[in-house]
Amino acid sequence: MTPRNTVLENHSLVISGHKIIDILPCENAAAKYTANETFELNTHAVLPGLINAHGHSAMSLFRGLADDLPLMEWLNDHIWPAEAKWVNEDFVADGTLLAIAEMIRSGTTCYSDMYFFPNISAKVATEHKIRTQICFPVLDFPTAWAQNADDYIHKGIELFNQYRNSDYVTVAFGPHAPYTVSDAPLKQIATLAEQLNAQIQIHLHETAFEVQESIEKTGMRPLQRLANLGLLSPSLQCVHMTQLNDDDIALLAESKAHVIHCPESNLKLASGFSPVDKLLKSGINVALGTDGAASNNDLDLLGEMKTAALIGKAVSSDASAVNAHQALEMATINGAKSMGLEDKIGSLEVGKLADIIAVDLGSIDCQPVYDPLSHIVYATNSHQVTHSWIGGEIHMNNRQLSMIDTLHLTERVRKWAEKIKAADAAN
Repeated sequence: MTPRNTVLENHSLVISGHKIIDILPCENAAAKYTANETFELNTHAVLPGLINAHGHSAMSLFRGLADDLPLMEWLNDHIWPAEAKWVNEDFVADGTLLAIAEMIRSGTTCYSDMYFFPNISAKVATEHKIRTQICFPVLDFPTAWAQNADDYIHKGIELFNQYRNSDYVTVAFGPHAPYTVSDAPLKQIATLAEQLNAQIQIHLHETAFEVQESIEKTGMRPLQRLANLGLLSPSLQCVHMTQLNDDDIALLAESKAHVIHCPESNLKLASGFSPVDKLLKSGINVALGTDGAASNNDLDLLGEMKTAALIGKAVSSDASAVNAHQALEMATINGAKSMGLEDKIGSLEVGKLADIIAVDLGSIDCQPVYDPLSHIVYATNSHQVTHSWIGGEIHMNNRQLSMIDTLHLTERVRKWAEKIKAADAAN
């Protein structure tokens, strides 16, 4: 990813400890280094681990629960009642681990999570040594985790302090959305995030209804309201952003806030289309997220890249828009930038953490290979991800997960599904 559009053929990547210490031609590597372990991946593309910049990991346990419904009906009639009944520490632990297993198998090595019991999510991620940004939720109303905005923020600050020096967990503020958080806590979040040098992630301009309701209630579009409250800054990650006009884009560009694009979730919920080509041309950093498995149904960032590239072309009526390299940037270095981690991850560079994946381009359905970068975006799928390293430690070797007991996890998930399905049918 650095320099841009760089593809190195017949090269070796050398890892020592948690970091990349060299990238050099294979024949030079063999002469220069005596390796404890060598992986010969001659038909593979080796690239930075993918970064899923927005999701709700534990909602993997709601995958397929209520499909083909509008956003508010989906939330009000199915998801929120299910969350009220089932979400607890055990639910979050199992749902998060299920998501981690799926993400590693599809090439993700760092992900952002916004969900209840973020303390449990952080614990599970730490135990399984995967990199994560934990966005602790903030809402005006009570849930299983906290009672009010002050309670959410107090618990979140405790979590931030607990993981301040973590190798794997970065804690961020996660106000849910402008329509679920009032002005006072949003102002408080803006102040605290600046003091702590923390990121903020929020669902924003997700639907036309949200924008219209904001105009009717406040006289402002949601983005302008956040700007007036002091939230619009390089620390802000704006998720979805399907309903944008030129004034919104100008505000984003001026503030250097980030956009997290979730194309498949937006398609499935008929929320609209983010004008990614316009955003990129305005100099705005656009990262990529899957959203939760309840509104996407998978956490496959390779698939999300292809969808983002294809939609970007259709929305802009320009076949050259959101090209393969831009799509791959959105899933790697741009995600790192949005989290303030671009000096550590997001590209294969000497001195950076060894968060790396290998994608096999040797199968018959990938032949011939004229441009490996193009193939990664347009011609591969998650089952071609064969290896994954996080901080130099192998997490998947020839499709086999090394840190997760999938047999017992699958059995726990099956028991959750039986209970959840029965309760949803009773409603």
